Formats: sequence, C-alpha cells, structure tokens
Amino acid sequence: MGRRLIFHVDANSAYLSWEAVRRLQYGDSLDLRTVPSVVGGNQETRRGIVLARSIPAKKYGIVTGEPVFSARAKCPKLIVVPPDYYFYMQCSKAFGEVLQEYSPLVEQYSIDEYFLDYTGMVQTLGDPLQAAYRLKEQIKEELGFTVNVGISSNKLLAKMGSELKKPDMVHTLFPEEIPYKMWPLPVEKLFGVGRATAAKLRDRGILTIGDLANTDPQWLKSFLKSYGYLLWNFANGQDESPVIPNRRVAIKGIGNSTTIPFDVHDRQTASLVLLSLVESVGIRLRQAKYLAGLVAVSIKTNEFYSYSHQRKLSTPTDSTNRIHEIACELFDEIWRQEPIRHLGVRVAELSSNSLIQASIFEQDMEKQRAMDRAVDEIRSRYGLKSVMRASFLHSGLSCIAGGTITEEEYPLMSSLL
Repeated sequence: MGRRLIFHVDANSAYLSWEAVRRLQYGDSLDLRTVPSVVGGNQETRRGIVLARSIPAKKYGIVTGEPVFSARAKCPKLIVVPPDYYFYMQCSKAFGEVLQEYSPLVEQYSIDEYFLDYTGMVQTLGDPLQAAYRLKEQIKEELGFTVNVGISSNKLLAKMGSELKKPDMVHTLFPEEIPYKMWPLPVEKLFGVGRATAAKLRDRGILTIGDLANTDPQWLKSFLKSYGYLLWNFANGQDESPVIPNRRVAIKGIGNSTTIPFDVHDRQTASLVLLSLVESVGIRLRQAKYLAGLVAVSIKTNEFYSYSHQRKLSTPTDSTNRIHEIACELFDEIWRQEPIRHLGVRVAELSSNSLIQASIFEQDMEKQRAMDRAVDEIRSRYGLKSVMRASFLHSGLSCIAGGTITEEEYPLMSSLL
C-alpha cells in the first residue's frame, strides 16, 4: 500500500472573504478584501477583537486577536464589520459540500478548515496536485472566495503546507520536502508552538524548525518535559492521526453564566465562581470533542452595568484548569472593583481535537487531560457534584454553577451562494 494523500483546505481570511462576497452579491461596489478592513467587535462601540483582516490591513501591522480600538489606532480609516456567525456557518457548510465531491473522507477541523483524505481517489479523480488545483478553482468560481490547499502524507504536514504562502495557493509538503520547505521557517511557525514555548526555544538558540528537528529530544525534554519530544516529532513531520469524517452539527461556542445570590466584592470569591462556571464549560467542550481558541469573560455589576473581555489563544485547549487560568487573567484585566452580581464564561473559535488528540495531548498535557477525563467519567456516573475541588469546601458556592448554559448551534444549510 502506498503512502497516504491528505489535503488540508483552508479558506483565506474566511470571515472577511465571506463578508466581502455577500456584500458584492448584494450590489456593493467595494470589495472589503481590497481595502484595510477587519471583521470583529462592534462598529459603534469599538469593542471586541479582530477576528479576520484583509491583506491591506495586515500591511498596517494589524493582527488577529488584537482589540479593535488598537487596530483603529494603527489605521484610522479602517473598515470594521461586525461578525455574523450564522452566515459564516452557512458558508462553512457550502465549503464542506464542495470537498465531498473529491472524497467521502472529509473532516471539519474548524469553521474555515477541512482535512480531506484523497488516498483512494487517484484512480477516479486523477493526480492529486491537479485535483487540488481543480478544487481550489471550483471553490473560487462557485462560492466566490479563495482557499489554500496543502498536500502531504499526513494531516500535520498538509496543514503546515497550506500555510506556506497565501492566498489562493496549492503547496505540497511531503517528508522529503521538509528540509528545504519547512525547516527554514521560524520555530514559532510550527504547529503546536505557542508564544511561551517559542520564547523558551529562542532563549536556547533554537530559532528555526530545522534547529528544533535536529536537536537532541532528550535535551528538549529537560526544559519542556515530554512536550519537547512531541514538538521534536512535529518538527520531523511525524503524525499518524486519521481523517475522521464528522457530520455533527457545528457549534459557534459554549458558555455558562450565573446570577450570584449575593454581591461579590473580592477577587478570590470571583475566581471560585469563574471556576464553577468553567467546570461545566470544560465538560461540554470535551464531550463535543472540541478545542477552544478563544476565551471570554463577562461581568454584570449590582447596578446592572455590563462589560466583557476576551482573548484569542495561541494554542487551543480543552483543559478546565487552563481555561480557568485565562478567565481569571481576563477578569483581573477588566474588573473595576464594583460589586458583582453576575458572571459568565464563554469559549469560542472551536476546532476539532482529532489532530491534537493524537499528538499534543499525549505528551506534556496528558496528566492534566487524564485527570479531566477521570473526573468527567466519575461525574457522568455519579452526578456532576460527586467530585468537588477542595477550594469549594465551606465556601458557600456550588462547585458547578450556572443559571444559563449556552451551546449555540447553527443549522447546516444545504446551499449558500
């Protein structure tokens, strides 16, 4: 049996491209992709973060995840478009339907990314490179937006390949191409390397993916623990995770909020309330087999004044402890010392855990993940409150709280444009 043929298909600046296509279809003469523009926040209040940017906006130094007000400071004439997630889910569904024409094995990785297993399709549809170009052009002609396609023998390399140069490109990244296509890239470009890990690597002279690939994995483990061995495997292009077709309804986010029976005046109590909310969010996230790429916290005071804050993560997670840690950091950044009556936690930017589940979590985070799984299992058998953290003892707070649990589902419509 020959090697696998895996495609990673990624919509270029998905939210912004989809908004641009819709506006052009409705008669707007301005293509958002050709001017400094972003999707994110609210145009009137100027709150929120940048979710997607145009190439002209990128030239101003605007990055995804930064506050909208910061982006406006860099480019005063920036066009800001509020997100329309319902419409984006329609676009994503139409995107996936085109891919089904090229293989029955299609896995949605996130709202704007899919994996496709082309291994058994060569005799029917021909050369994979030619098929990738046909696929790319079909999406452009039928749906109006561009994609990048990465081709390789596994999901990791296909994903890395699709990122090599954008937009509207097809790239191969087979194992024999790694030394001259992937190894020269900065180490932070490697899948799974977040900002903190990149800093540790750079501090030790590991500047490129090639440096990492050619480093003694035992030495990496000395300061990155077993996660270092995982990254060494990634740097050498090793990944065996399968393409798993998933036909479940996609969800935009998972959240939980609660009205507290008394006013909260201190950070310690607020942290416990946030933890009680995150406990249920984490359970639902893991049950749905998603990873969160964004965490948001909302606060309502005893005078019913509301405000919120969110952060995009460099590495997606489904860890209860990690989400709680970020939620507390967000809380600390926005709390104005007013008495609190209502708190909420929400995760979004969801992606499938299939690629990371077979890789990242088997290493440094496995102990935490094993604990989460064990606690989830006990709670599923004996009730949500059968396992309680010691910090809730004598606190007067429920270990799992939430007056509202929102799991926003969107019907996947049969067609789009």
